[in-house]
Amino acid sequence: MAKRLFTIPIPPLGNHPGGTIEATEPEPAVYLLTITSKPDNRLTTASCNAMCDALDLIEFGGFAPGVVVTTSGIDKFYSNGLDLEHAVNTEGFLPGVLYKLFHRFLTFPMPTIALLPGHAFAGGLMLAMHHDYRVMNGDRGFACINELEFGVPLKAAMSSIFRLKLPARTYRALVLEARRFSGPAAVEAGIVDQTGGLDAVLALVRDRKLTGKGRTGIYGLLKAEMYRESVALLSLGGYERAEESDRRLLESEARRKEEGERNAGRVRETAKL
Repeated sequence: MAKRLFTIPIPPLGNHPGGTIEATEPEPAVYLLTITSKPDNRLTTASCNAMCDALDLIEFGGFAPGVVVTTSGIDKFYSNGLDLEHAVNTEGFLPGVLYKLFHRFLTFPMPTIALLPGHAFAGGLMLAMHHDYRVMNGDRGFACINELEFGVPLKAAMSSIFRLKLPARTYRALVLEARRFSGPAAVEAGIVDQTGGLDAVLALVRDRKLTGKGRTGIYGLLKAEMYRESVALLSLGGYERAEESDRRLLESEARRKEEGERNAGRVRETAKL
């Protein structure tokens, strides 16, 4: 039976009723964080801060170095991504809340594994990608980046982790096709390492001897070097530079459309449409 370690509350926020992060230890030095924030584990200020608090407690609360596993207490979802209204209307949410969480997982000084029992959409899949390994239910749920479907462009820090960790053809299918990958398809595409549940996670930990990887104290530094592009973009300075680049890109796109419309009008007259 898993040993219970601690519970971090997720306070209510707007339409979200709140929830909990339950930390247990199914095997020695394997720290399982079960996130339950109904209805679908949306990433809000409350849930992101609670996850950061749980990671701080594991790293600095007297626990031995080991492996951190995150999963969901809601069978249908790992996470359905951002609450877009909250994200847009909360000042500093991206650099100060969401990117802080992504950076924390990306450079955490122990191996991390995302166990996906169901859907991981948009920001939920981004969160999983900032873990070191991913295990997905083989019978239920999809991994998907569906910003294309609701007309929201990806930010640089959101996109970079897929570019760094995935084959180009998978990156294209995720972003430009909004393809939904089942567990077996996600393994084939390189999005997840294998299918299964907690037993598969524990087998992966044992097979790769992951509980000992953080003992020398440099695991997080090695990851920071491996993924330096994402690390830089997740910082406040990187965020500000990317925002300025996005502004110039949008202005350029507006000019392109304006010029294109004028030219199309001219061509229409000579093409006898």
